[in-house]
Amino acid sequence: MFFKRFYDTDLAQASYMVGCQKTGECLVIDPIRDTRQYLDEVAAQKLKVTHVTETHIHADFLSGSRELATQTGARLLLSDEGDADWKYGFAAKKLRHGDTFMVGNIRVEVKHTPGHTPEHLSFLVTDTPRGEQPSLYFTGDFVFVGDLGRPDLLDEAAGGVDTRYAGAKQMFASLRDHFLTLPDFVQVWPGHGSGSACGKALGAVPSTTVGYERAASWWRPFVEQGDVAGFTAELLSGQPDAPLYYGRMKKQNRAGPALLGPVARLKELTPSEVTSKLRAGARLLDTRPKEAHQAAAPVSSINIPAGNTFETWSGWLLTPGTELVLLAPAADAETLRRRLWMVGLDNVTGFLETAEDLPSEQAQPVPASALPEHQGALILDVRNKTEYAGGHIPGARQLHAGRLPWHLDDLPRDREIVVHCQGGARSAAAASLLRAEGFRVTELAGGYGAWEKAQQQQQQGNA
Repeated sequence: MFFKRFYDTDLAQASYMVGCQKTGECLVIDPIRDTRQYLDEVAAQKLKVTHVTETHIHADFLSGSRELATQTGARLLLSDEGDADWKYGFAAKKLRHGDTFMVGNIRVEVKHTPGHTPEHLSFLVTDTPRGEQPSLYFTGDFVFVGDLGRPDLLDEAAGGVDTRYAGAKQMFASLRDHFLTLPDFVQVWPGHGSGSACGKALGAVPSTTVGYERAASWWRPFVEQGDVAGFTAELLSGQPDAPLYYGRMKKQNRAGPALLGPVARLKELTPSEVTSKLRAGARLLDTRPKEAHQAAAPVSSINIPAGNTFETWSGWLLTPGTELVLLAPAADAETLRRRLWMVGLDNVTGFLETAEDLPSEQAQPVPASALPEHQGALILDVRNKTEYAGGHIPGARQLHAGRLPWHLDDLPRDREIVVHCQGGARSAAAASLLRAEGFRVTELAGGYGAWEKAQQQQQQGNA
């Protein structure tokens, strides 16, 4: 049996390839839209993608299952479980609990494991030439390393009402009736790792086992004691804000993500071409570090640095349909464009290497000591609600950066807005969006951490 894990560090998302080397067939689980890594791997391993599936209708990234199946001619297999509101809306072979299918000599058993979502499936894999005991369990957003998938995303991001409580009960039953019935030695390979917003305390190691989660998980005592109420309370407590773009992508994944097909390389544009596009409504996405942007911010640009959070923050602050031009080195532009596919931002029409010939303005943040000079300003805290609950500037309003584009009409245009996060990175991106939308914005240097430190120093000085 051939096995490989593919991992996107930005969205902390894992996809998997399982192949039968004797027959040359392989299965890909939860693929992303940039299919090159899977095609390169099967070519290197002398395999063919014959089956493509996914564990559920994803919210945190735009699925590549349809794309990969179309490109390879593989069978696309998708869940037919769950309620009518969350059924796939495009052609595929439908899977139900208890179904099995073969990938060469590898047997895949379908387990309906609702909780995170109503239609959620997990896949139990047996390498039959080695015996009849299962060896791998692909749990998607059901069981993570040290945690469970959150059941509140339909409420938080997709317009559901109190679906979290039904989801928590389903999660409890899935653990009791399916997960805990498996042998301890079965390896568990989840859909996400540490940093994903699909859970609140995911472990950093890539996999676990049924036995280890049985022995060490927070949820086991609740399940063993039949304490559904206690389990539900603990599972739902402390969940972070869900970015609102999750709702948009969940609907796209349900209907069927647009097929990318053959893609021409990205074109380098001249400053005059960029200016024309911006006048016509395009948005300049400045991928430089925040310090470079703040020193000379191109007018009406949004700053999302090309680092480990590029995809996540782009999903937070940008909306599909808007034409995008990248401010990025030529060597990075194509990769960044493909990373934007992860969050459904497909309309990138070119790039520019330098902003020297574009109008710009300074956007330098102010130190925490200067905050008293901004009397009358709205202090906008763009951290998540759990960070805010742990301590915040008096009078600050909390609005997670991932919800900002949907709440612009709720913010004042007749007064200054002082934006901050914990350390200054998220707020720099959020402030650039607000400036591009015409708000009068100031950033707080160093964020809440710097303000808190300044308060402590002042108290020590007064002691």
